[in-house]
Amino acid sequence: MTKLIKLGAAFLLMSATYAFALTADEVKAHVMKGKAYCDEVGVAKCVAEIGKKGGMFDKGDLYIWANDFEGVITGHPKKPIAGKNLYRYKDKAGNQLFKNFIDVVKAKGSGWSDYVWAHPTTGKQAPKSSFVIGIGENQLIGAGYYK
Repeated sequence: MTKLIKLGAAFLLMSATYAFALTADEVKAHVMKGKAYCDEVGVAKCVAEIGKKGGMFDKGDLYIWANDFEGVITGHPKKPIAGKNLYRYKDKAGNQLFKNFIDVVKAKGSGWSDYVWAHPTTGKQAPKSSFVIGIGENQLIGAGYYK
């Protein structure tokens, strides 16, 4: 029985480590699925789905959020921050990340933006990159991974 418990604990630790081992390709593919869904059902319905905990775009550590071009979060499945304006929010390195997301989408339609964010496992600030893409006329969606 003790060996079984140790084996189970080892599995859980490996799962937790792997859970955050997303790649840029996985993140971009997930966001592109979100974009296709938004194009299919419209921005309002898409953003409502994005904001659902356990919804079709909430895959554990891989999830999509949405914000408008003013920096207001319009959908987030992990935190109750919908309606909050994060345009001026800065990370620990001084990056105004939501402004940067908006700037990338306005300039190129989609792309990557780097910043630092507290890692959910370690709690330490870690480099992170998010892929963002515009939806509709005034919003974007994105997802990120730890580098």
